[in-house]
Amino acid sequence: MDLFEYQGKQYFARFDIPVSPGGPADTVEESVKVAEASGYPVVVKAQVQVGGRGKAGGIKLANNADEVRLHAGNILGMDIKGHVVKRVWIEHASDIAEEYYASFTLDRAAKQHLLMLSAQGGVDIEEVAERDPDAIVKLHINPVTGLDEATAKKAAVDAKIPAKAQDGVASILVKLYRCFTEGDCDLAEINPLILKPTGEVHALDAKVSLDNNAAFRHPEWDEYRATEELDAREQLAREKDLQYIGLDGTVGIIANGAGLAMSTLDVVNQVGGTAANFLDIGGGANADQMAGALEVINFDKNVKSIFINIFGGITRGEEVAKGIVEALGRVDLRAPIVIRLDGTNAEEGREILKNAGIPESKLTSKPTMLEAAKAAVELAKK
Repeated sequence: MDLFEYQGKQYFARFDIPVSPGGPADTVEESVKVAEASGYPVVVKAQVQVGGRGKAGGIKLANNADEVRLHAGNILGMDIKGHVVKRVWIEHASDIAEEYYASFTLDRAAKQHLLMLSAQGGVDIEEVAERDPDAIVKLHINPVTGLDEATAKKAAVDAKIPAKAQDGVASILVKLYRCFTEGDCDLAEINPLILKPTGEVHALDAKVSLDNNAAFRHPEWDEYRATEELDAREQLAREKDLQYIGLDGTVGIIANGAGLAMSTLDVVNQVGGTAANFLDIGGGANADQMAGALEVINFDKNVKSIFINIFGGITRGEEVAKGIVEALGRVDLRAPIVIRLDGTNAEEGREILKNAGIPESKLTSKPTMLEAAKAAVELAKK
């Protein structure tokens, strides 16, 4: 779950990471009240989960109430790369001497946490990596031992952070790591991390992604769900309690198990297709689950074919087949289905599908994942 900037800053503040005084506002007059409480000059910032806000006119400096009214009025309702601004963040403007970059995420291949730190902040880290890879220090951190002040200080030195800012940066890195681990983040990023002329180091921006798997530990996250931006497909999937992520391809994917679903996306890509989604129906595949999954897939007008990839373990093949037959009676599909059914009672399942009287133009069965992927991709291209 991705947080808005203002939510990320509020999250940072829980871990004593210094951020600018300010607050969110949904209206022009509310913006003025927040600005007066924060102290002029202030920055009016559009709250959308997309980059390029400044270039689009979504970040403006205001020196008084009239300027806040002007900028808030222009920014609220603005469309930035397809995202409509419904809220602004008003914060006291900071004087900036230098800008850095800092983030923590998980390196799955190394099975360790990863710190990325650079003395070049304020721009996309991808640009820095492409232009000057040596400008980014990457440090793996063992989750068992964590990050101490001395290691953080060495990282700051290695990143060529100026000596006057090294202690401040190290202190924030330790706090940011606590936020990342204790706060159950997938990503905790500050860009830019600034040095003020007064010598203080300060988080000027916040990008936080929370690990949904840890939500049971954080009932306070419910407030974030109320503002979470989901596309219509993802909203429908959430209502049906399905594990779904929307993508931009043309082959709709349904699989049982996250690992199999990811492998299915890979094999579709391998044979020249593009996946329209990730959808994991979990260990079961009864009629209600399958009907819900097909309804979500069918909602996406870009889907040209549907690849159902089921490997039965606890899930039994005949139950899957019955679920698909019943689901097809409930959902009027626009795209043809290709199914690969294997594992427990797969033969019985395939026999049920064969005798269900479903036209081959609507449903085709293939014996292997690769053959099914090829057939689905061919149908999508037609």
